[in-house]
Amino acid sequence: MHLTIEFGGGLELLCQSVKIHHVDVDMKPGEDKLAMRDLLSWVQTNLIKERPEMFMKDDHVRPGVLVLINDCDWELSGQLDTLLEEKDVIVFISTLHGG
Repeated sequence: MHLTIEFGGGLELLCQSVKIHHVDVDMKPGEDKLAMRDLLSWVQTNLIKERPEMFMKDDHVRPGVLVLINDCDWELSGQLDTLLEEKDVIVFISTLHGG
């Protein structure tokens, strides 16, 4: 499944400072949809290069990380159970900043 994954608010630093990733994610055998829970695991394994604990805690994104799917807050679409479709755009933005 071809997806666009974007990182902002400092999270791009976990991915070697690359903000936008155009990726192809393989789905589990026998499944025709990809759930966000599976994508998060894939992102942690394939995109996050530094300090993965800053992105995820257990099987969920850390508090303070805003997740948008096609510009819609994932809390409105089912969070981890949200099913993704071809060419969806997923954005992760840290809302926590030092100062």
